[in-house]
This record gives sequence, C-alpha cells and structure tokens, in this order.
Amino acid sequence: MTMIAVLVLLGALYYFTTQEERARFLGAVLRVTRQATDGAVYLQAERGPFGDALRERTAWTLVTPALVALNIGMFVCMLFGAGALSDPNTLVSWGGSYGPRTTNGEWWRLVTAIFVHAGALHLIANIAGLVQVGLILERLFGRLAFATVYLAAGLISSLVSLFMHPVNVSVGASGSVFGVYGLFLASLIPGIVGRSALTVPLMTVLKLVPAAGLFILYSVTAGFDGAAEITGLAVGFGYGLILAKDVGVCMPPLRRVAATMAVVVLFAVASAVPLRGVADVRPEIERVAEVEHRTAGSYDDAARRFTRGEISLGALAELIDRTILPELRTARARLKKLERVPREQQPLMAGADEYFSLREESWRARAAGLRRSSMVGLRPPDDTERASLQVLERIESLITNH
Repeated sequence: MTMIAVLVLLGALYYFTTQEERARFLGAVLRVTRQATDGAVYLQAERGPFGDALRERTAWTLVTPALVALNIGMFVCMLFGAGALSDPNTLVSWGGSYGPRTTNGEWWRLVTAIFVHAGALHLIANIAGLVQVGLILERLFGRLAFATVYLAAGLISSLVSLFMHPVNVSVGASGSVFGVYGLFLASLIPGIVGRSALTVPLMTVLKLVPAAGLFILYSVTAGFDGAAEITGLAVGFGYGLILAKDVGVCMPPLRRVAATMAVVVLFAVASAVPLRGVADVRPEIERVAEVEHRTAGSYDDAARRFTRGEISLGALAELIDRTILPELRTARARLKKLERVPREQQPLMAGADEYFSLREESWRARAAGLRRSSMVGLRPPDDTERASLQVLERIESLITNH
C-alpha cells in the first residue's frame, strides 16, 4: 500500500512539474530513499544481540509504515484536490490548525494538522527523519507506546504553535518527529546505566545520523518553529524517561503507557482552555472596507442626483445622518465586540479605530456644511477624509501581506 501511494505521488509530481523540477525532486527522493532503505536493511539484516533482541520483542513493525502511508496518502489527496498547497486556505480545508477555527470548537485540528504538509520537501524531510528511528523504537517500546509518543508530541507541539502564532496556519509532523527523537535519546539512558541485549549500539546510532541530519537541516532552514518543535522533543524525552525504566527487560506496561497518555491529554485540555475563542479581525476589516465603498458610493450617487436638480442639499445631509453615519457606527460597534484578539492583529484593531474616528469626523463636517446650504459639502475630500482613507488602505495592505 505504501509503495502504491509513493508511485501515485511521483506520478502526480511528474504531471504538475517541469523537467528541471522533476530532476531535482527525483534526486532528492533517491537520496532519502537510499538512506531510509539502508537503515531498514541494516536493522533487518543485523544478526547481533541488538537486532535479534528487537526482532524477538516485536517481529513486525506496523505503526511506522502506517504513519508513512497516512502522510503520503494525505499529501497525494491534497495534490489532486482543489487549491494550491501554498494557499493557507487549502491547508486549513485539509485539517491544518488555524487559531480562529481551532479554538472555536474545531480542536481536532491539533491532531489532523500533524498529517498535513505544505510541500513535497516538507513531507520527505519528515518521513526521512521518522522511518529509520521509528523502526527501532516501535520494536523497542512496542506499537502502542510508540504511537502514543508520536501523537502526544504532535498534539503538544500544535498547542504551543497555536499559543505562539494563533493566526498562522500550522501543519506538519515536525513536532511529532522531534518527539520520536526525544524518545530515542531517553532510550539511550538505560544502556549507560547497565548494558543489555537491547542497549542501542553505537553503530546503529551512526546509521541514523544522515536521515536525522536531513530532517533537522530542513527544519532549521524552512521556517523552524523553535518553541513548538523543541517542546515536541521534550515531550518525547519525558515520555521516554517514564517508559524506558525497564525497557531493557520488557516492554513498558500497558497501564504505564495509558497513564502517561492520560496525563498528556489532561495537560493539553488544561492548556487549551485559556486559548478558547481566538478572534480573527481580518473578516471584520474586510467588512469595514465594504461599508466604506458602499456608503461612499451611495453619497456619490446622491450628489449626482443633486447636480441634476433631483434632490436638495438637505437631503444629502439627511443621507449622511440617517444612513452613512449609522452604518459606520454599527460596523465600529461590531468590531469592538471582538474578544481575544491576537497580539499580531492588534495593529489592525488600532488602525480600524483610527479610521472610524477620522471618517465619522469627516462625514459630520460634510453634513454640517450641507445643512448650512453651503456648496462646501460637495467639495473634494478634505484632509480628514483623505487621512481616514489612507488609514483604511494601510490596514487593508496589512491584511494582504499576512
């Protein structure tokens, strides 16, 4: 099944990329595949005490291949789905974590985001980092313990990323893979205290270096989310300290695995409570821009009717007082009702408030001029109006750039 998914992925990449891009991608795939295969063959072929003890403890690995297949399968579906992978909306539609969605009832995104990747290299780096060490740890700790470490590290990493960047889309298995490496580091400790058949040999550690180096190098150079990924490493290491206590003698007891996972889940729930209800200011700012265009358009239409002699200056002033200003005040009140606005969007809130103040002032001044039967109400925009429109343009550009 995994091989079929890989072939479908390569076929899709062949169809959607240029010849030069395919050549570069194929080279990267071959290097990673060779490294992962070398590690797997080494583990299967080794006939020393470590390899024999691992095979005796767990004859077949199921979780690691399943995780690889799930990640590749999800990516293939995304390739054939609607929307570009570079579009945050596409990532969110496939399960990426996005604060205003995640914290308003869609908490499952903290887990689904682990299996969503923003690009082929992102996927390859995570799989390269996972396969070799996963084959060892799944045999050493057992399928259930390994799976829970992977999920727990990913879950807590997603939470940290949500806390640090609530309005950014978070995807990828990097936190989970770092958690797996934390588990591996913890698994080395019993071998330092007292060697056994299940002590990880130095040669095995060295065999893991190329794939681990590729994974870490990619993570660091492609938007390393330090706090989230280091947290994943810490979760895996902490998990390992608990589970590796007697790993040289037997697998971790089921009750210990379940209790540790329960603690992680309780911690995640407690940490999620303060994050509930994160607001996204951007849709409201877009509505403000719509109100501006609509009210300005209605005034311009009325001004043209005045020039044709169809309405009076008083009617223009009444339009401002009864329609335009109430619409602006309603939009301002709706914006002020937003709670838990992320710090990244505070400049948008401040800019919107400045816009409303200036725009109301400019409309009131124009209405006052019209009520005095003065043609000044029909003049080009004054300094206050120009300033308000410049503020609106600035906050619209902030939305576009983010």
